[in-house]
Amino acid sequence: MPGTGARGVDAEGRDREAGCCAVLYPAVAEAAGRVGATAIGLIGVGRSAGPNLAVDRVGITYDDGRSLGDPSAPEQHTAAVVGDRPIPARPLPDVVTRAAVEHDPIAGLSDALAAVPADALRVVMTTWALSRLRPEKRLRFVDRLEDAAVARVVAWVSVEGVGVAPGVPTLGDRPASGHSIVGLTLFGGPAPGSEALGRCWSRGRWLSWLVDS
Repeated sequence: MPGTGARGVDAEGRDREAGCCAVLYPAVAEAAGRVGATAIGLIGVGRSAGPNLAVDRVGITYDDGRSLGDPSAPEQHTAAVVGDRPIPARPLPDVVTRAAVEHDPIAGLSDALAAVPADALRVVMTTWALSRLRPEKRLRFVDRLEDAAVARVVAWVSVEGVGVAPGVPTLGDRPASGHSIVGLTLFGGPAPGSEALGRCWSRGRWLSWLVDS
């Protein structure tokens, strides 16, 4: 699989954003489907928070012929599918709020969660954001999500290196193995817990989906 490389400020940077959307879209849709949500509030965490919040405003075409998102959007992305399991075709529900918590994954998170209307699922997204934090701060981040779920469900969609996202299964993969785990953690509700939805390489340009949807 292609390597990750260093972050660029031109086409390479845009490619990474495209990869994020190709991975995030089916994962966020999976989160909404698990709880039957008809509306969602997106909360992007970390340096990629801004681009991630536009996940429903782009078109995505996978090399197996499946498409997601808006086919008429000015921004169109492509990604490759690894393995024989197709990317789910479930569309995203209506996005009613968007908030970015960019500089500190914990500062401002509570306010962003509280701003999502009561009838919408709160979906927190991190893409390679937690690796910059010490392990104890990663746990504090998870604690903050657990605290918020006392009132109602919080979904955390994580795209992080193997073993970086607390609680997300590693599938027996080794840390620093060159790929990332696409995780879904539900806090609160009737079926809380963490699951690995897939693996991705090259910052999301290659995606292997692992679960039935």
